[in-house]
Amino acid sequence: MTEHAHHPAHHHSGAAHGEANVNAMAVSATLHCLTGCAIGEIAGLIIGTALGLGTLATIGLAVALAFLFGYALSTLPLLKAGLALGAALSVVLAADTLSILTMEIVDNLVMAVIPGAMDAGLVNPVFWIGMMIALSAAFFAAYPVNRYLLRRGKGHALTHEYHHGGGNAAGARRFIPAFGTGALVSTIAAFMIGGLVVSVAAELGESGGGAHAQASVFS
Repeated sequence: MTEHAHHPAHHHSGAAHGEANVNAMAVSATLHCLTGCAIGEIAGLIIGTALGLGTLATIGLAVALAFLFGYALSTLPLLKAGLALGAALSVVLAADTLSILTMEIVDNLVMAVIPGAMDAGLVNPVFWIGMMIALSAAFFAAYPVNRYLLRRGKGHALTHEYHHGGGNAAGARRFIPAFGTGALVSTIAAFMIGGLVVSVAAELGESGGGAHAQASVFS
């Protein structure tokens, strides 16, 4: 009788633990994809600006690189775990495509809605603030997608079983870098905050230079 009384509580505890594990995996998967997207988008915008590309061409380049870096960050641990390149890519394409696609759609829609964000240069605070808002929105949009896929054994559930095999990597695979999601997110956050600080400093510098020039005219 006592065992029967405790069984429902034990079952409930196990279910709650499983749900919490799915939630944690969904957060990790979403942050991992978000980091790759952020790296690709910023790299695309820097390259597009440096080459003098138009707005649409620059956005297209940024989106393409977002997918490239997003896939690459998920492929490296699979290669380190021993999968062949073709097998690793097939797993990653199935696992990450919907998540990255959701992020890119939401990210670009938010950037389009924020006045001046799409046309702002890299030394414009509007760009960095807009990017922070857009990436945050992309995270909250992609999280339920990843959670839905994980609960059905899809998405990052397809790659999770390989993520713990990198410690036994042999040969050249030992030199494949392993990037922790936390470290990647911290690096991107620091880079974006740095970009915002530099752009604000540039704006203040221009304002100060303009005011100085105006004062010289009237003196």
